[in-house]
Amino acid sequence: MANWELKHCCKHDQVAFLTTIGVFTVAILLLWRTFLLTPFKLITVFLHEASHAIACKLTCGQVEGIQVHADEGGVTQTRGGIYWLILPAGYLGSSFWGMVLILASTNLVSARIAAGCLAVALLIVLFIAKNWLLRGLCIGFIIFLAVIWVLQEYTKLKILRYIILFIGVMNSLFSIYDIYDDTISRRVNSSDAEKFAELCPCPCNGVGWGVIWGLISLMFLCGSMYLGLVILS
Repeated sequence: MANWELKHCCKHDQVAFLTTIGVFTVAILLLWRTFLLTPFKLITVFLHEASHAIACKLTCGQVEGIQVHADEGGVTQTRGGIYWLILPAGYLGSSFWGMVLILASTNLVSARIAAGCLAVALLIVLFIAKNWLLRGLCIGFIIFLAVIWVLQEYTKLKILRYIILFIGVMNSLFSIYDIYDDTISRRVNSSDAEKFAELCPCPCNGVGWGVIWGLISLMFLCGSMYLGLVILS
């Protein structure tokens, strides 16, 4: 049975899991403004836009194209679907995928599945991408994941789980930062939160929705750490 109460925490694997997340978090914050993290930030933007696309398809809409820009912005062109579900799917979806990747890193089999699914998603988006930066990002990360997979399977360098965990932590942190930067610290009239506030009858502006979405994203991150400890217990 699952150890939901985390009795006798923490064992070696659990300590290693938390320590690695802590190390990755510090490294990400220290390197935040450097070009080294740019590809991983763009992957988060990709997952943000892909989440819009998924929500559109699930609500019977049509995805006409996806773009990711060098300034860490992106656009998903949709037609139809349920707009008030599509709008929050970007921020909350990328946070959700961050949680999924963190949990997938707790086991080699699930890490392989996560890497494979991410590669397939990149391959699919490659054919509907509307700009060359996104196409290059898709091709580059497919090659990157393939190299990591080969190293994992045929050498002593067993790093697949750590790469998946790093992408998950990076995705979670950048999602929270993106929500804060776009909806709370500065009001962008074209942001998803402002558009959602116009649609929602609730007396809540874009900043309010940004706070709500930010708290949900933080809960995804904390929940991934808790569930990871449960899985490893």
